[in-house]
Amino acid sequence: MPAPPPGAPDRFLRTPEAARFLSLSHRTLEKHRTYGTGPAYRKLGGRVVYALEDLKAWADRGSRLSTTDPEAGVVWPAKPVGGARR
Repeated sequence: MPAPPPGAPDRFLRTPEAARFLSLSHRTLEKHRTYGTGPAYRKLGGRVVYALEDLKAWADRGSRLSTTDPEAGVVWPAKPVGGARR
């Protein structure tokens, strides 16, 4: 997807579009939202939207140079992190 021109307003995507952008299913993106492990989102009225820049930033956290890259960020799986297991 080409970058928007400088000074252009943010582009917001609904959940299905955002999931396609990230190559995830919309259910996986919904689970990330529920567990707090996904990209930042906004609620506009009753609708959930994602800014394109937030999606890119979240995906970039998983960027690595090698399998042993100690400086790499973490993109958690779509499940509870750290808490007690059921």
